Amino acid sequence: MTMKRQLRVGDSGIHGKGLFAAVDIKAGTLLGVCQSRPTREPTPYTLWLDEDTLVDVTCRLRFINHNKSPNVIYYDDLSVVSLRDIKAGEELTHDYGEAWAE
Repeated sequence: MTMKRQLRVGDSGIHGKGLFAAVDIKAGTLLGVCQSRPTREPTPYTLWLDEDTLVDVTCRLRFINHNKSPNVIYYDDLSVVSLRDIKAGEELTHDYGEAWAE
């Protein structure tokens, strides 16, 4: 099964829309690589790569919402990986305040 079928966008109790697991996902699974484009003005889907470099995520990984107990992490190459096992129906979250993993 492709990752596209393993994730779905839905209504989020955290913030508007969210990205959810459609199937159980094992820890350490590559969920995708953020497709992005450079931007100068932040939007709700902007990632700050450093103080001067901003990109807008243009794929559905943009719907990953913030949580202080995240279940996914972004890496410097913009890949997104599950930190732990994620149950079908669970919303994918990332701690926006944490530094990027290298």
